[in-house]
Amino acid sequence: MTAADSAISVLVLGIGNLVMSDDGVGVVVAQQLQQRFRFPDTVEVLDGGTLGLDLLPKLEHITHLIMIDAVETGERPGTCVRLSGEELPIALQTKVSPHQMGLKDLLAVSELMGHSPKEMVLIGVQPGSIEMAVGLTAAVEAVLENLISNVLFELANFGIVVTAD
Repeated sequence: MTAADSAISVLVLGIGNLVMSDDGVGVVVAQQLQQRFRFPDTVEVLDGGTLGLDLLPKLEHITHLIMIDAVETGERPGTCVRLSGEELPIALQTKVSPHQMGLKDLLAVSELMGHSPKEMVLIGVQPGSIEMAVGLTAAVEAVLENLISNVLFELANFGIVVTAD
């Protein structure tokens, strides 16, 4: 194994639909990260939108995956969560995220193809509304900086240095 083979490669994937209120929070966080920070070449921040298997090639050469999404936890709107490892909705029986099926399928197919990242983290927030509307609810808008900080914290834990623009 060469040094390049053991290098960390990270995909930060914001998931969501901007016309379904808080469902778009992952996309908003990804866009904020892209606008406000500079990342090393080993990190890609991607607006994954409403997800799909077309994102599969993005998982082929990464070692770490950070996903940002609205997550149904039953808690009050704006409650932030961090899920990793077995907690992730790869094979969950209950609905965790509005995108669970797409996310579950993407991660399952990636694993079947032998491209499963060795570390995966989901940074989520309990939505207040996922009805057709543009813009986040006040409860989710209020925790945007917390979500961004949580992503930066995960990157720092991976040894990634991020600089503000």
